[in-house]
Amino acid sequence: IWPALLSHKDLSTIRHTSKKIQLATMPELPKEYCTPIAEGATIPSVTFKTRVRIESEDENPFDWKDVTSEDYFKGKRVVIFSLPGAFTPTCSTTHLPGYEAAYEDIKDCGVDEILCLSVNDAFVMRQWGLAQGLTEDKTIGANGFTKVKLVPDGACLFTRGMGMSCVWEKERGFGERSWRYSAVINDMKVEKLFIEGGGITQDSGPDPFECSDAQTMLAYLKK
Repeated sequence: IWPALLSHKDLSTIRHTSKKIQLATMPELPKEYCTPIAEGATIPSVTFKTRVRIESEDENPFDWKDVTSEDYFKGKRVVIFSLPGAFTPTCSTTHLPGYEAAYEDIKDCGVDEILCLSVNDAFVMRQWGLAQGLTEDKTIGANGFTKVKLVPDGACLFTRGMGMSCVWEKERGFGERSWRYSAVINDMKVEKLFIEGGGITQDSGPDPFECSDAQTMLAYLKK
């Protein structure tokens, strides 16, 4: 319908509807959030909101604990792999299980810890770990599981600082999440980085999984 054939009321309705549609769309992410960190660079210093086990008879015997990037990485050589979301198919069938299975082999290569990071909260990450059959560390003060540790980046702060932020709004209805990657962090610096697809694609159709897997990481560590 041509505008000349519409009443002022109709035009006002169209403009109002158009405005609402724009507001309902995810805003474009700042460039720095989705420009991947370089090898050799220092990782972001952020605080993760985690849950630790306490002495309690409650069915949810946990309390909040702030854990910093320095707690996880300072003075350590750590393997980290990050993925779009807990309970999602590739993450659950291959990515996390692969690192859990290769845990001892990776540790034998001079690695202090293996972390799995996702833009999910601490409650979701724990339930995902349990659903995956990971062995939970039930000692008082423990923060997660006995092998691969699941790190909740619920506010996306670490992911943004790593330049790995992306959205899959049109494809999967996801908000801001992490692009799939793996890395070796050596005393707060990026030693090695494997980024799926060679870089981030916003609203990507495919969810590539070719280089951030456990076996690729193990091959690098054994060189």
